Amino acid sequence: MAFDLHRDLEERFLRYVQVDTESDADSTSVPSTERQLDLLRMLEVELQQLGAEDVQLTDYATLLATIPATEGGGEAPTIAFMAHVDTTEAFPGLGVEPRVHRAWDGSPIMFPKDGSLVLSPERSPDLKAKIGQDIVTASGDTLLGADDKAGVAIVMGMARSLLEKSGTEHGRIRLCFTPDEEIGRGVDHLTPGDLDACWAYTLDGGNTGEISSETFSANMAVVTFRGVSVHPGTAYHDLVNACTLAAKFHAALPEHARTPETTKDREGFIHLYEMAGNAAEAELRYILRDFDNDRLAEHGKVLSLLAETMQAAHPRADIRCDITAQYRNMGQWLQEDMTPVEIARQAMRDTGLEPVDEPIRGGTDGSRLTEKGVPTPNLFTGMHDVHGPLEWVTIQDMALAVRTCLRIAELWTEA
Repeated sequence: MAFDLHRDLEERFLRYVQVDTESDADSTSVPSTERQLDLLRMLEVELQQLGAEDVQLTDYATLLATIPATEGGGEAPTIAFMAHVDTTEAFPGLGVEPRVHRAWDGSPIMFPKDGSLVLSPERSPDLKAKIGQDIVTASGDTLLGADDKAGVAIVMGMARSLLEKSGTEHGRIRLCFTPDEEIGRGVDHLTPGDLDACWAYTLDGGNTGEISSETFSANMAVVTFRGVSVHPGTAYHDLVNACTLAAKFHAALPEHARTPETTKDREGFIHLYEMAGNAAEAELRYILRDFDNDRLAEHGKVLSLLAETMQAAHPRADIRCDITAQYRNMGQWLQEDMTPVEIARQAMRDTGLEPVDEPIRGGTDGSRLTEKGVPTPNLFTGMHDVHGPLEWVTIQDMALAVRTCLRIAELWTEA
């Protein structure tokens, strides 16, 4: 390619992570936070300057664009490459000060704004393979935002390469940048017609070579407790404390069998992620996760049956468990046609990587998009230790992701 890919990726990534784009699960607006539009508008201008066609920032805050097919790729199906612009609200994303540890020598990485933090191979084993690479971290008081601004930079780097006529033969390519992925709403309003692609790839994965054709299936449960509020001085045989009921409820769950900290690999879980309330009313919010839909349903039954049991034991209270579906394991659709996965695997081999099939213990925009009819496996970006202050990525791994995407585009012309 005519430009320095490593330099381009570094410049883009450092610029993107300094834009605050936290999403907000409590917001009902689209996007959930106005600040996400700051990055989306920046990308809109950059795509126009690169010469992309059909650049459109939709009224549901999704940025779409087209890279026309080359002369030799006109018969290939249209494919899309996607990334999300928001970062998690679980850790601060405002005021990110990225630091590049150039040609890392293997020594512990310290953080100037939190002297207690140390990033080392003992803490993050994947670092062992990154000696000599350019590692990017934040400064200790924020996350980095590699999830998913590494993906954003990779898609933009690929777009620049194709639009500057790198010599890669390819079919028509769609680019898509979504908001609110971290709160599960990234493709709420995106239709297959708007995306206008037969297949898609999200750039939202971890270590080099990872490809994911499976995600968790996911439900959410909200358990509400309405008690009887009475002045504590006159509460004898009268007060029904909603907080006490909520505490008893959670304590009754099978902790060692079904919590995130006690499960791994293909095991699912019940995760209490938020609680609030007072003596009159309390609420517990759970996320339920499993790769198998029947086991996912069992997690919900555990909560529902416990709520019924406690209701019977406390007739003056009102205890309810409401379960809503979030997304489903995209593998149940992708297994019907693994062509996009096989092409990605071959592209990785051609790039010098050994593909690693890594089911995601979480979800992506691709989970919902696959369910909507556009099969969308997930590809690596190189990001590690996401959603916290130790988050890191290397410029070299991001470059490998760009080269993998370019090869994927090329292989679709041969499919």
